[in-house]
Amino acid sequence: MSDRHPFQGNWVARLYERVRERGYDSLTAFAEARPTASLVALAEELGPDDVAGVQVFKGLVAEAERSRRVTRLVRSQFVRELYQCLPDGWPTVMDDANRFKVAKALGFWSSFTPETHEERVTQARAALRATPPPPGWRPLGPDDELLLTLLPDEEV
Repeated sequence: MSDRHPFQGNWVARLYERVRERGYDSLTAFAEARPTASLVALAEELGPDDVAGVQVFKGLVAEAERSRRVTRLVRSQFVRELYQCLPDGWPTVMDDANRFKVAKALGFWSSFTPETHEERVTQARAALRATPPPPGWRPLGPDDELLLTLLPDEEV
């Protein structure tokens, strides 16, 4: 176990060094190779003791902004949150327990949405509530047909 805190030293350089050590030229490529892994899981793979999930997310946002692919990042984060909260997909029965799981997934998704996309995510959440996806729906990546309908690639 390292004595280093995730934010100690030049964590950005450390993060990208770890990504390159794993054969990727960008953090986005590393994350997209693991489309259902949580931010914490990505961080643990890069450095179990000295990389934090929030650092991974900050790096992903910076890359998405540079490449003008923030909407794709937002869809990717939805996949990560849904997979963690609803590993069997969208619930068949919307009882109290499943309503909580859906709310948790949507809440976490919103918390990891850049300001530029908050309104679009609010609209997508409302659409999911008004017209729920089919039972068992579990997008495995950002290019899922329903996700593309909810959040098409229109960068702001």
